[in-house]
Amino acid sequence: MARPEEGTLTALLARPAQMLREAWSVMREKGPGQVQFWFIALVIGIASGAAALLFRFGIEELQALIYRAPDAAHVHSHAATLPWWWLLAVPVAGGLVVGWLLTTFTPDDRVRSVADVIEGAALHDGRVERRAGIASALASLITLSTGGSSGREGPVVHIAGLIATWVSNRIRADGITGRDLLGCAVAAAVSASFNAPIAGALFALEVILRHFALHAFAPIAVAAVAGTVVNRLRYGNVTEFHIPGEGTLAFYVELPAFLILGAVCGLVAVALMRAVFWADDLATAIRERTGLPRILRPAIAGALLGALAITFPHVIGVGYETTSRALTGQLLFHEAVVFAIIKVIAVAITFGGRMGGGIFSPSLMVGALTGLAFGIVATGFLPDFSGSATIYAIAGMGAVAAAVLGAPISTTLIVFEMTGDWQIGIAVMVAVSISTALASRLVDRSFFLTQLERRNIHLAAGPQAYLLGLFRVGQVMRPVDDPAMPEEAAAWELIDRGVYLDVNATLENAMPIFDQAGVAWIPVISLSGEGEAPELRGALFQIDALKAYNRALAETAAEEHS
Repeated sequence: MARPEEGTLTALLARPAQMLREAWSVMREKGPGQVQFWFIALVIGIASGAAALLFRFGIEELQALIYRAPDAAHVHSHAATLPWWWLLAVPVAGGLVVGWLLTTFTPDDRVRSVADVIEGAALHDGRVERRAGIASALASLITLSTGGSSGREGPVVHIAGLIATWVSNRIRADGITGRDLLGCAVAAAVSASFNAPIAGALFALEVILRHFALHAFAPIAVAAVAGTVVNRLRYGNVTEFHIPGEGTLAFYVELPAFLILGAVCGLVAVALMRAVFWADDLATAIRERTGLPRILRPAIAGALLGALAITFPHVIGVGYETTSRALTGQLLFHEAVVFAIIKVIAVAITFGGRMGGGIFSPSLMVGALTGLAFGIVATGFLPDFSGSATIYAIAGMGAVAAAVLGAPISTTLIVFEMTGDWQIGIAVMVAVSISTALASRLVDRSFFLTQLERRNIHLAAGPQAYLLGLFRVGQVMRPVDDPAMPEEAAAWELIDRGVYLDVNATLENAMPIFDQAGVAWIPVISLSGEGEAPELRGALFQIDALKAYNRALAETAAEEHS
């Protein structure tokens, strides 16, 4: 008979052996597939990083050529020396080219950007539009090179989406794989754009995929690192903004000030977003009333931007020169306030004219200017017990950008990685948390989700709000020859009462009818044409609709928690 100590020892030795056997089984059965997928993620990361780098390089070279600037990083300063007619003519010419591109290659004259990539991840198995996407990238390149007041991250994210879409179509990826590949491409593009691998990976998860599933993290991290390496091969291991000295913060005295700054930045972010939407609505209404040719909309916006640039050349392009001046405290209070207001107007004109570009870089600039103005006032009250006003500029930059993107985690990290200053993390986090909490109550969670909501794409509320729209009635209904199909007379009786569904309708259209009519099934028809009798195609049962909805919810939950 074995002693108890021997049995315990045998059990302890058997446990590691069993774990090794299970690990070997996983490596043998699933390892090759995982390695293959990570290799694809690496390739996508390199390609997306290179595309982001080429896009940035193209903007810098074209901008330097068009504005005759020896250094693209200081194009604003050089633009102030150019004749006024040149500053006016350049964005008009750029707007004409953009108008031709969008009118020719897109059905709605709308530039594709981050919101469309979010839509592709949620509704189209990780795919985005290719023809309109390529035209949008070219339009954004022209816009940013000829005086448009927007950012490069929006088009770069969509270019990455085009690369992921091409790969997904070639390997016939399913929805989960397609979304993961899309996340890889976006992470690499953002990382390459800002030299920020951590933030790039989290941006893809937080903003594009809108979940933090474990299965997606490893390939996205691989792609983000690849994109960063591509960037550093060209620009080196340098931060986007150079902040002299180290930030110092008197926490106990200054922390309430950063809480107030967060609230102010949240309101500024909402003002920026609403200005963009108001300008788009106004421009659309004017074009419809006047019958203005669609091709001229960006050109008219370019004329307005050129007129602004004559007095305020800082509105030209991405605006990192002015942002850097704000972060280093080289602006006075009234300059920061005026520049922030003018930048909001310029961004609204650019987006209202549908010229192209992204919203992130403008939000960084507006945030830095807001933070600097607030910091000048705040540090003036207790100069002996407060740090530098530039700390407020950094916190404001993150707070406005996070509220606009609806991405507090990745935006906070982008700010850290772009400035290289990790010492004021608490101040940035406090301001970011307050700004995003406030702004998300006044818009549909973020700029991008509000854009989609304005197009009746309901992603802000989560899968429970948009999954019903993915199912066509024709996919779920029971056809007329189904044994469970109700009698045809009963179906026509409901149709005569106005209770019916078109075969191309969605479950989102169907569910309210079940509630209003109080029926267990709804007849489904197809309309042949005006004046012709409808054709009975089948019946949609409420139980079938609910089963399809529950399956979709379960699959979404499984993906997000795997």
